[in-house]
Amino acid sequence: MSHKYDIIWAGVAENDLKEIVEYIATESPANALKTLKKIKQKASSSSLYALPERGRIVPELKDQGILIYRELIIPPWRIIYRISEIKVYVLSVLDARQNVEDILLERLIYHK
Repeated sequence: MSHKYDIIWAGVAENDLKEIVEYIATESPANALKTLKKIKQKASSSSLYALPERGRIVPELKDQGILIYRELIIPPWRIIYRISEIKVYVLSVLDARQNVEDILLERLIYHK
């Protein structure tokens, strides 16, 4: 029987998503709504709910020897999360076209 995980969105991840949607909405409110639904659906789908280990370890952090953070990709967005016991913490939603390594190191390492 598969274990079910609780999915918890960190405030910074919710803020990331809000900023993404607001930015897209300036050009196309319809696309903003589609993006919001796509990201939320992917984060609350069976991928995280039942099998969070399926996400890959974040490569930029893996290179630094940090293996506890995983990600799901919804091009061009990256949902960064951490698994802890029976919970999945969604920590960031980032645009992969940005310097993701600097953002992640700043958020996840230096400001715990």
